[in-house]
Amino acid sequence: MKNIVIVGRPNTGKSTLFNGLTNSRDALVHDRPGVTRDVISGRIPNRPWTVFDTAGLENAKSGIAQNSTDMAIKTIENADAILFVVDGRTGLTPMDLEWAKLVHKKSKAPALLLINKSESTKRLADVHDFYKLGFGEPLLISAEHKRGFGEIYEFIDSLYTAETVEHEESDKEIKIAVLGQPNVGKSTFVNRVLGEQRQIVMDAPGITRDTVKIPTRFYGRDIVIMDTAGLRRKAGVKDDVETLSALKSLDAIEKSDIVILIVDATKNIENQALGIAARVYDAGKILCVALNKWDLVEPEERDEKLLKLKHQFTNSFHQIIKPLILAISAEKGTGVQNLFKRIYEQWDISNTDAPTSLINRIVEKLVAERQPPMSRLKRPMKIKFARQTGHHPIKITINVGGASDIPESYTRYLRRGIATALHMEHLPIIIEYQKSENPFD
Repeated sequence: MKNIVIVGRPNTGKSTLFNGLTNSRDALVHDRPGVTRDVISGRIPNRPWTVFDTAGLENAKSGIAQNSTDMAIKTIENADAILFVVDGRTGLTPMDLEWAKLVHKKSKAPALLLINKSESTKRLADVHDFYKLGFGEPLLISAEHKRGFGEIYEFIDSLYTAETVEHEESDKEIKIAVLGQPNVGKSTFVNRVLGEQRQIVMDAPGITRDTVKIPTRFYGRDIVIMDTAGLRRKAGVKDDVETLSALKSLDAIEKSDIVILIVDATKNIENQALGIAARVYDAGKILCVALNKWDLVEPEERDEKLLKLKHQFTNSFHQIIKPLILAISAEKGTGVQNLFKRIYEQWDISNTDAPTSLINRIVEKLVAERQPPMSRLKRPMKIKFARQTGHHPIKITINVGGASDIPESYTRYLRRGIATALHMEHLPIIIEYQKSENPFD
């Protein structure tokens, strides 16, 4: 897999270009400069290339801007090809020249100069000025309207080698989203898994804005780990960029196989964290609650605190019998491997097929112990046949006759009974009913 890195000063349209090339909306796009902070990666469909969106290169001596620029420079050093993006409406700027010199210094990879926002020639600055950047003939494009993408693909295709092997995102890669409120240690956790300082970590909330998807291999498995923006209560969100970030974080639940919900073990669990957990359960995803900063909890308080937290989560959700709650320290690395061992175990369990005969015996026993209630029309529900019909999440389809308005309380009873009997107490299980046709109707 080869790497293409998109670089340039802030607000030239790099994230829009990234979304267009990856056919996604993974990169956060906003008119405000400096929205992108971390390095975001994605795959170009039908091509063996990974494309990286970097933060706008800035002259900064400290803070988030410096960290973002440092990570962008590190990505440039590892590039196999570079797309240098400038703003055709603004024209050549001293910052463009400065960062072009840096790219020439840090990388010998082939580069393509893209003059973005070139929809109208009337609003276009002097194109010839951009030759001063030293990247040769520029290409006029519109990332927003995907104009010039054919020529970009020609440039990419010209870099193919005989050794290049096409790679699409594999179904074997487990997609793991890391969610939580701001400043609970999500990016520190991701960096611990990656074994490098890939995500910006600062002692302030709201540093991560995009959902950053990073393929890696950890503890014997190929995974795609997704670092997300911190989720705050709606009352605390007053910025439209933060609103977009939060929506992307919630979207990561749907795109994941497993969700690791990071909470700060030194504080009380807020209702919002419980709300995030509920979303994960409702989406049918495997959930692991990671009690981060466990090393900061006084040893004599740990047993009582862990029991209290487990009680709080267990009482909050009827969908899961035993929420998977594990203590870790992302900063020190303690408990992280054990966490992945446990979630891999749950993933493997959710990929198994329970014998139909076993499921029917379990359901028959549950029905014998507690008869289904009568319907509103005073008709009895007759459970005839049950079988497993899906994985991730486990889905059980039950053929029924008679009543069709089965109460949620009875479905919950069946779900809990089946999960316990199949040793799937940590997993979400979906039960759906299939109406059996009456041949005499």
